[in-house]
Amino acid sequence: MRHVGLELSVVVPVYNEERRLGASLLGLAMALNGTAAEIVVVDNASTDGTVDVVRESSRVAVPVRLVHCPDRGKGAAVRAGVLAARGRYVGFCDADLAAGVDAVPGVLRRLRRGVDVVVGSRAHPRSDVRARHSVLRHVGAWAFRRAVSPIVPGIGDTQCGFKFFTADVARAVFEPLRTAGFSFDVEVLARAQRLGAVIEEVPVRWIDVPGSTFAPLRHGLRSFTDLRRVRAVLAGEPRPAWRPTPIAEAA
Repeated sequence: MRHVGLELSVVVPVYNEERRLGASLLGLAMALNGTAAEIVVVDNASTDGTVDVVRESSRVAVPVRLVHCPDRGKGAAVRAGVLAARGRYVGFCDADLAAGVDAVPGVLRRLRRGVDVVVGSRAHPRSDVRARHSVLRHVGAWAFRRAVSPIVPGIGDTQCGFKFFTADVARAVFEPLRTAGFSFDVEVLARAQRLGAVIEEVPVRWIDVPGSTFAPLRHGLRSFTDLRRVRAVLAGEPRPAWRPTPIAEAA
């Protein structure tokens, strides 16, 4: 049930983030200062003290809720958080805050004026990207972008963990989500495009933070398999007739 007066819900999926989650929650709360917001932390079956960190987050100025997601995978965790969110707008970001949350005010302005989906993009010409990736990861990312392009045409960066939606669009694209792993963003954006949602990419300040749970060999190969599954799933579904009403046009 949506909470009257709550403007923004930010979902943070976590798996064994005991060491850095406390600082990340403080940083996110600072970025949300002055906004009627909540932070929804989704624990994806952590085995360390992550849950304790969330429960002890009383120092954070923004309300923090804990959601448990036993189904493994980042996509499954984000989906659980989005469907539990109560805000008029719903977004998600990674626990390492690699995409600087100082972009949040600009994101909100776009959503308020009628954009349905705001996508943080490292490919944006005004983005500040500081990465330390291996050659293998660079090659894999290039190949992945080539494979994604026919599924989500016109989107320069599908994988940046910084995306925000109006609540109706968020529910429409996450309820039927079938991809539980790292490629879930592709299915989400493809479903948003099929709805006719207004999607806008925005620049981010992105810093590669050590400790990512993405393993290029293991998860990379699975990501390409997921892309084939996404194409098959969408091809087997009728194109939705419903078009979300932009906030600016709502009564």
